[in-house]
Parts: sequence; structure tokens; C-alpha cells
Amino acid sequence: MAVAGAVDIAYFPEATSATVKGPYDISLVEGSITTPHDAERIHTVRRLLYCGELIESHTLHVYMLHAPDFLGYPDVIQLAKDFPEVVKRALALKKIGNELVTLLGGREIHPINVRVGGFYRVPTKQELAPLIPKLEWARDAACETAPFTGTLSFPDFEQDYEYVALSHPDEYPFNEGRLVSNRGLDIAIREYEDHFVEEHVKYSNALHSSHKGTGAYFVGPLARYNLNVDKLSPLAQQAAQAAGLGRVCHNPFKSIIVRAVETAYACDEAIRIIKAYEAPPKPAVTVEPHAGTGYGCTEAPRGILYHRYRLDDHGTILDARIVPPTSQNQKIIERDLYHYVTQNLHLSEEQLTRECEQAIRNYDPCISCATHFLKLHIERE
Repeated sequence: MAVAGAVDIAYFPEATSATVKGPYDISLVEGSITTPHDAERIHTVRRLLYCGELIESHTLHVYMLHAPDFLGYPDVIQLAKDFPEVVKRALALKKIGNELVTLLGGREIHPINVRVGGFYRVPTKQELAPLIPKLEWARDAACETAPFTGTLSFPDFEQDYEYVALSHPDEYPFNEGRLVSNRGLDIAIREYEDHFVEEHVKYSNALHSSHKGTGAYFVGPLARYNLNVDKLSPLAQQAAQAAGLGRVCHNPFKSIIVRAVETAYACDEAIRIIKAYEAPPKPAVTVEPHAGTGYGCTEAPRGILYHRYRLDDHGTILDARIVPPTSQNQKIIERDLYHYVTQNLHLSEEQLTRECEQAIRNYDPCISCATHFLKLHIERE
């Protein structure tokens, strides 16, 4: 399938059906027409953009959303009163991710410089070079964060999960690969809808995703780590070991450690890419439209993000399906809550409410869902 230059970018708000001007996320559509040389350079720029996205997203989650749970604070504002230097470091680390996304994507959040076939503009090596010392500092900060997260107190809560993530033979997956699981799944992206389904449930407006025949599955940092730990850089693997992570982790509360490790990896990978960077001869590959269906899947910070588009001969999108990671984790979040509550009914409602919120934040579902919102009432017999 070739995607027309007339179709610049697919956009979607993750949590609303309202039409909003501007693009929201990007995915390489499987089958795009490129030369191998140009495709590799564009792939590298996209990978660098995802490094920035992961740095800014994970830093926000680790320091400002999840760490207060573990340290006994209601929010990061209260944490900052006692540990201002820690929060300042978090803001500095996140800012570096923001700078990288802004340079490549045109703005800090929801990039606007990405188009089908590549970018509207790609940076020069001279523009990227000043980021190297900043990223080196960020890499050191992330490597210090990982062992700290390993010292946190974690509930004894290991579950039997099916992890699903991209897998690539040569790299830790961000932009491409095959979909695999720890239970034998190994499929091309175009086969996604043959194996996964979204369902309405009576008590919610949110769609719930299931793996046909097996049910709930787990996407996100823990899934990526468990299925691709051997593809992490030596530095990131050392950070994982320093934090006490084995090669497999089944405790979702320890996802905070994995996010710190992935942040170190993203900084390390960004430095590698920038040092070896050669700008593509053109920012985007020119393609001609014709009818067809394209499929794409990337690893957003929260997990796999699936796209499918059907186009006519003019490149107009006739039909689209987008399955974000939050939707794919809905069932597993609810299953975790069920098991966690039944194991901890001896706790007070106030304490159990806090710990259930913490369990939800293991998945970093979205900004609105990752804040303190839960109302819990227990009917005791």
C-alpha cells in the first residue's frame, strides 16, 4: 500500500470522539514505499523522536505520579516541600525529553512535524549536537533513579499475565517489529485483528480489549521488558541489575523500576543516534496514492498502539481503527483490582483506596485516569 502525499497525517484524540484540529500521534504504516537507504534514515529520526517521547512521559510518571504513592505523599506538590531538589531534577530531566520532541516534532506535546513518509523538516546534525551533553546528564540521572526505585517498598503481588509487545531482531522495539507474547503469539502487524478484539461492557463506556481465546493481556513497559530485555543497551541492563530486576518481573508495582530503566535506555539510545546521525536527503519520501489497507503498530510509552487505515485511489481514508494501550490494559487493570482488593480486605477503606489508586497507576493509563480519583466503598458482612 502506498499512502498519498494528500494524506499528511492521521490524527486522533485518545479519549474523545470530538473533532480537534491538528495531529495527535503517528505510526509508520506497513507497506509504505521507500528506498531502503531513505527508509533507514527516516526510521532513525522517528526512533529519536520516540526516545524523546519516552523520556518526557516516563519521567512525569515515575517522579510526579507514582513516586508520591510509594513515599506516602498525596501528590508531587507535597513531595516537593520535603524534597525540592528531587522534583527539580525530575523537571530538568523531563525538559530534556521535551526539547528533543520539540526539535523533531515541532512542539512538546502532540507533534505536528510528522507526516506520512517522514517529516516536513528534519534537523541538521548541528542542531542536534547541543543536546548531547544534556542527554548525557539525563542518562546519568536516570541511571541514579533506577536503583533508587528498587529500594521502594512493593506489595507482594505477582500475577500470571500474558504480556504482549513488539519484538524486533535488532533493537529494543519502538516503531516496528512483530507482535509477540510470552504464551507463543508471534504475528505480523496486519494479523492484529485476527487475534485481538475490542468489546463493550455494560458498566463502562470504555472499550475493553481481549486476546481471542485467552482474554485479558498486559501491554506497556513491563511487557516490553519481559519480552525484550536482551535488546536493552548494556548500560540499561546494568541499571536494571542495580535496581534488583531479574530478567523477568511479574509484579506490576515494579513497573516504576522498568520505567526508570527504559528512561536510561532512551537517553543512551538518543545519544547513540545523534552521534551517528546523517540527515536524510529529503525529509519525506514521495508516494503516489492508490487503494489499499495499511497497518501499523508502535510502542507508545504506555504500550502498543495499533493503527489500521483503508484508503481509496485518491488517498482518502475510508475507514480507520486505532487501539490505544489504555484500551488494551483495561481488562487487566480491573482484574488486578479484583485480586488486590480480595487479598487486602483487612485494610481500612482509606488505606485500600490509596493502594487501589496506586495499582491503577502501575499502568499509567492516561493523565486524567492517573490522578487521585477513586471512590471505594466496601460492604462488609
